[in-house]
Amino acid sequence: MAETIAQFIEPVRVALGLSVEAKDLTFVETSLRGILTFVAALLMVRLADRRFLAKHTAFDAILAFILASMLARAVNGSSAFFPTLGCGFVLVGLHRFLAHCGRVSHRFGFLVKGDFERLIENGRVNEHALSKNNLTRDDLTEGLRLSGNVEDPKLVKAAYLERNGQISVVR
Repeated sequence: MAETIAQFIEPVRVALGLSVEAKDLTFVETSLRGILTFVAALLMVRLADRRFLAKHTAFDAILAFILASMLARAVNGSSAFFPTLGCGFVLVGLHRFLAHCGRVSHRFGFLVKGDFERLIENGRVNEHALSKNNLTRDDLTEGLRLSGNVEDPKLVKAAYLERNGQISVVR
């Protein structure tokens, strides 16, 4: 049994250049690593919540940045191949776990995902909220035009800076 496994593993090690220095990887080895990493990344993204692909909060964007960086290392050989892919799956699992905890506990969700900020209430702009979030009046009117198809804050019942950084509008 162990001999059969070894007979399978050795050609995989050779094909992926797992015992070769990163600078010595061939085009074929790097390409095979890229293909395998692509398949693993596709599986990771499918295992992650749908929110991972939606408009990102900082919580989601951090996973995307780290995952991209790690998977690049798997392809270019600067990190051990299978442990790097395995760590990617661990991070996706951690993201799902923390998202679940945030759903169960509002307090934890606030800590991990942040909160919204009311920018307009009954046509009145909350200048303190704009200042706190480093938004100008131009940023606000841009958000109103893009999200609410309205330009004048007086015509807005409410506008919020959402956790993902977008402005949502209630007319």
